Amino acid sequence: MAAEAVFRRSPSASTPWKSPSSTYKRSKTNHLLHFTIRASSHSIDDKNKACKQLGLFSLKKKIEDVILRAEMLAPTALELEEARRIKQEEMVRDYDLWNDPVKSSEILVKLADSVKVVDALKDLKYKAEEAKLIAQLAEMDAVNYSLFEQAYDASLAISDLLDKYEVWAEQLLSMYMKWAKKQGYRGRVVEKDLSTNGGIKSATIEFEFEYAYGFLSGETGVHRMIRSQNGSVHNEVSSVGINVVPLFLGTTPDLQISDDDLILSSVLSLGEKQSRTGYTVCVQHIPTSLTFQSSGERSYFANQIKALNRLKAKLLVVANEQGVSDVSSINTAAMVDMWQKETRRYMIHPSKLVRDVKTGLELPDLNSVLDGNIEALIVAHINTRQSNFTI
Repeated sequence: MAAEAVFRRSPSASTPWKSPSSTYKRSKTNHLLHFTIRASSHSIDDKNKACKQLGLFSLKKKIEDVILRAEMLAPTALELEEARRIKQEEMVRDYDLWNDPVKSSEILVKLADSVKVVDALKDLKYKAEEAKLIAQLAEMDAVNYSLFEQAYDASLAISDLLDKYEVWAEQLLSMYMKWAKKQGYRGRVVEKDLSTNGGIKSATIEFEFEYAYGFLSGETGVHRMIRSQNGSVHNEVSSVGINVVPLFLGTTPDLQISDDDLILSSVLSLGEKQSRTGYTVCVQHIPTSLTFQSSGERSYFANQIKALNRLKAKLLVVANEQGVSDVSSINTAAMVDMWQKETRRYMIHPSKLVRDVKTGLELPDLNSVLDGNIEALIVAHINTRQSNFTI
């Protein structure tokens, strides 16, 4: 079985679904991071002016890159986190907090975390808009270097938050690869979109071993790194989404999809592996809005097939979860986005522990978990699923 982790977003369909442990021998997991210019009122010679213009160009490029990163992340993440916060508020209103203090405390903690994440993303969005506006104003006055300094200072705060997200994604990627190595499983990074700070924007791992999907499906969802600041009521929260789908090796998923239901697009990429492929192929299923991409294969056609197979596998998983035999019968309103499912919390400071939200399991050694020792967490998910099936 195989699995693929992306950090970040055939025969007839009438064949009945069977559990991964009984049918698939392969499965796949999509897991889904100081420079200043001082203004001067003094006249400068041509050489100094040229140097300053070059510095200004570099500064503008840095600002534009940060704004682009923020505009790609903030709107979608803010929308999802707002929905999560509203859901938590509804639970507070509907639940009798006095009769169950333990459950009440858990609900209130989740609500507080949601509010903090929403506030951080709103601040990120505001700073991006501020930096963009200041940069635009600066361009209206070619010698107003101080405005570019203001825009750059604003972009530093944005970049700092984005860097934490991307570095956290890199840590999780390393955790899963270490786990696979310790277990003697085959795992390889097939796609990685690197950020400039040493983290990753997204990555895809393929694991290949028996019952891989059954082992790793519980990892789907949001993994949060939470760090409490000394003397502050606010927490730093970085979130990474992980999506797990079966990987079919040597066969095509037993599913037919109408071409009218698909949007196929491609973009020229400059990522780590793009020197040999050149294109990222993206496939979207219109009825469900599910989207998958591939960039790690050697040809455009191979990337197209890989992206389509990932989409088909996810559609089969959703159909199985909803108990329907045909993809056309999927209830899109009942689909749960991975960003709406919190899986695990990794507490960095002041205490270092890992708490699995789905199973309630807590491990006191954060460093051990990040070093790949996650077998207890995986087994807890498997046991929870088995007990639910028994009921």
